[in-house]
Amino acid sequence: MSNERLQNALALIDAANAEDPERELHEGVEQPKSLLYGQRMSAWLERLCPEAPEPLRLAVRAQHIRRWRIPRDRYPQGRIGYLQWRKDLMKYHAEQAGALLEQADYSADVIERVQSLLKKERIKQDPDAQTLEDVACLVFLSHYFTDFAGAYDDDKLVDILRKTWRKMSPRGHEAALALDLDERTQRLVGRALSDEGRA
Repeated sequence: MSNERLQNALALIDAANAEDPERELHEGVEQPKSLLYGQRMSAWLERLCPEAPEPLRLAVRAQHIRRWRIPRDRYPQGRIGYLQWRKDLMKYHAEQAGALLEQADYSADVIERVQSLLKKERIKQDPDAQTLEDVACLVFLSHYFTDFAGAYDDDKLVDILRKTWRKMSPRGHEAALALDLDERTQRLVGRALSDEGRA
């Protein structure tokens, strides 16, 4: 792997995500939400799969690149609107990443591979795509779930956790069970896994 080219590409992705107008307080400093998200994704990938290939490292960092430009409220409420939003986002992220990777002088083959990962193609057959999904789920559970949970009742959250669990591999499950979760989240995870076992 060309470390200089990789670092240049990651810096381009970070610069794009730093444009995010939404801010999050992190270690006492307000930072762009999308920038933090991408860096958290990379940190979790390093923990879960330190030998990850270069295209996966790029895709992980670009997972939500410029996501704020396609807000959820632009689509109808309900599952159909949500799925269309997600589909459009994946295509958009792939396009945005492709343009930046071309700027970083990556080959067409690498760009195509990164875009395939971002579009979650062949997720159950492609180990790298599954790793990307595991990392996204772990970032959600470790950094965002507690705040997210405040808007929903326990039954809804158990259903969300059960669906999240089904997306993950055994390696992802092991990492998730080792998380230092708050008391409510631990209880909800326990319920979700108990319900999953009966399903």
